[in-house]
Amino acid sequence: MRSLPLTLVARILPVAVLAVAGVAMTSPGSGDSDDTRPQAGDASASPSAAAPTGGGGGAALTPDGGGGGASAAGRYPKAPAEACATIPDATVKKLVPGAKTSGNELKSSDLSRRSGCSWNALDGFDYRWLDITFDVTGKASAGSGDPVPGLGDKATVTDKLTSDDDQKVREAVVTVRKDNATIVATYNGGDFENHTAPSSKVVRDGAISAAKNALSSLDK
Repeated sequence: MRSLPLTLVARILPVAVLAVAGVAMTSPGSGDSDDTRPQAGDASASPSAAAPTGGGGGAALTPDGGGGGASAAGRYPKAPAEACATIPDATVKKLVPGAKTSGNELKSSDLSRRSGCSWNALDGFDYRWLDITFDVTGKASAGSGDPVPGLGDKATVTDKLTSDDDQKVREAVVTVRKDNATIVATYNGGDFENHTAPSSKVVRDGAISAAKNALSSLDK
């Protein structure tokens, strides 16, 4: 069996290590939140710089400097307390084969305002990553890209293909605004045996389906 490429090794490290190892993909997202999802990139930084805080190894949603407290006045007074529960197990199993459906809750300085969850798994040599974030501050970016009709007040989707060491990874990002809430769903992956990536349709449809699940959870 061929050895695992550096990109694959980086992707199966804990999220906190990925962030400092320089393998995080820059994507349109939830404004001032600090996103640490994996992506093809420069893995030259030293993993020894990692200093994860708290439990669970999840990524961090950084504070906005607004002093915490109440969310923006609007329909949704708080972010979901258990963001991982907003995506049905069936959706997780379909989009991220082999992942634990319980997911990894993302850290935030104020979980009443921002929350999120991520799932990732390697099925053979086929890698998939999904994450979802919620922001009810009313400050998050509305996002840019192709409109997604019938989803929230406004929804957009983007996708891009990156290549690192002949390994292709494709990522789609869906940003949904509804009243004071912003939801960002990110879905990416690649096949590390064939050096291929899922099609644009596959990653877009996956991100859109996760965003729909997350949006519907706000009204429950």
